[in-house]
Amino acid sequence: VLMGMGEPLHNLKALVPALDICLDDRGLNFSHRRITVSTVGLVPKMAELAAALPVNLAISLNATTEEQRRAIMPITRKHSLQDLLDGARAFPLPPGKRITFEYVMFRGFNDTMEDAARLYQLLDGIKAKVNLIPYNENPHRDLRPPPPERVKEFQDYFVRRGMNCTIRTTRGLDISAACGQ
Repeated sequence: VLMGMGEPLHNLKALVPALDICLDDRGLNFSHRRITVSTVGLVPKMAELAAALPVNLAISLNATTEEQRRAIMPITRKHSLQDLLDGARAFPLPPGKRITFEYVMFRGFNDTMEDAARLYQLLDGIKAKVNLIPYNENPHRDLRPPPPERVKEFQDYFVRRGMNCTIRTTRGLDISAACGQ
């Protein structure tokens, strides 16, 4: 998974050859099914990635409205939520593949059942799965993770509707690391 070290699609020129080495049987011989590239939503670069390599795509969504997303993800000023979803719908996927939508959950910001319903609607028509990520607290920020029961309730909303939805195991709490930091 290419995630957490900056936006991989900002450097597509170097990313594609690096992944070619990972995929090549004379290189690391990874299966394309085992490689995922995560993006905050560089829509034009998503299409370029799809044209270059048959790897998995993960999109950090983290919000269900344009206003929410703009508040926590500056990329939204350049590529709107609608542009991102349209890009995801256009992303070519072979049978059985899905786009993973990463959703960092913040208490009182994007963790209501109304958010769950909006997220489900936003993903309509996209071969998608959702990965819920409870925010890792940071003593220098006012953001908090939702209670575990809320995360589970959010997950259950998707599962009851037949959509694959997982909860990421929280790691890095001891050093204020990982998602949202």
